[in-house]
Amino acid sequence: MTTLLCLLLGAGPLLSQLVLSPVHGSDNATLPLVMWHGMGDSCCNPLSMGSIKKMIEEAIPGIDVLSLMIGKTVIQDTENGFFMDVNEQVSMVCSQLGGQFLRAVAQRCPSPPMKTLISVGGQQQGVYGLPRCPGESSHICDWIRKELNSGAYTDIVQKHLVQAQYWHDPLNDDLYKKHSLFLADINQERVVNETYKKNLQLLDKFVMVKFLQDSVVDPVDTEWFGFLKTGQAKETETLQESVLYKEDRLGLAAMEAAGKLDFLATEGDHLQFTDEWFNAKLVPYLH
Repeated sequence: MTTLLCLLLGAGPLLSQLVLSPVHGSDNATLPLVMWHGMGDSCCNPLSMGSIKKMIEEAIPGIDVLSLMIGKTVIQDTENGFFMDVNEQVSMVCSQLGGQFLRAVAQRCPSPPMKTLISVGGQQQGVYGLPRCPGESSHICDWIRKELNSGAYTDIVQKHLVQAQYWHDPLNDDLYKKHSLFLADINQERVVNETYKKNLQLLDKFVMVKFLQDSVVDPVDTEWFGFLKTGQAKETETLQESVLYKEDRLGLAAMEAAGKLDFLATEGDHLQFTDEWFNAKLVPYLH
């Protein structure tokens, strides 16, 4: 059976998401890498996903790397990162593979199974603020902020604006839990889906990377599954202090007890890392 090794680079829900997946064959075979970008990027940008693809191929000779395109063209791929329902995107990825977004794939599509999930700057608990919206079109970022502030949880905004689907408002917790189409579902905010919980625990490793000077993700603690405490927007809590963990609604407490959660931190702003850091810290997980 094919196994999946997944790497997510994030700055939206996961702004640039990389999925790494293992090839058909024996357990000793090199695992193929499936990469998934996020908001403001595309599958084949030579300055981002293309560069990372090349770096991995140089570090692991013979590895097969697939960079997912959500749409039929690079332009559609970029636009869909802003406006396509994340649930539809996850379904498309599940179909492409035959089996914040890649974690949803792990929870919803256990075949082919993922071996390792690596989230690099990904927003596991969503965001509450877009301090430096990525992408070349600033007017799009300005429009997104306006829409989110005025009605992130209305049906039309939830269905047509990707950023609204991982918008987590701690001041309107009931509204978030009731109307969030994507994040509240995969984070088990309404009910506990035992299938999601079981599938995520099938991972050998779930690795989360936090950028200590991140100016894009707000709050930065979301990169380690932490978030703002409910009812206010100043104090944060860690994953281990959250209800999600204490009630083990997603299986993360059990995974940490089993040594399956790794928390890495690095100096620098969002997705700012050197080839040396990437090779030393992340490439070992790809073998």
